[in-house]
Amino acid sequence: MLVLVTYDVNTETKAGQRRLRKVAKKCEAYGIRVQNSVFECVVDHTQFFQLKKELSEIINEETDSLRFYQLGNKYKTKVEHVGAKTTLNVEDPLIL
Repeated sequence: MLVLVTYDVNTETKAGQRRLRKVAKKCEAYGIRVQNSVFECVVDHTQFFQLKKELSEIINEETDSLRFYQLGNKYKTKVEHVGAKTTLNVEDPLIL
């Protein structure tokens, strides 16, 4: 299923800046960045549970927030991109 992960991390402190980097790095392990704080992740239920758990352990729930949008397996009809910066298809192979 496709899950859209968005986050807002308070970066007023060094600790917040570190949390922001950790959240982005963790999201990169599961998906691709489509906006500054928005990732598309194709995951199964177990991976989704693990991703939520790992991100929840990184953030400070008093100052930061996470949002998860579950778009399901038929997400291709639910996602529309307009404007600059085309994105990769999350299911295409990624060659580094």
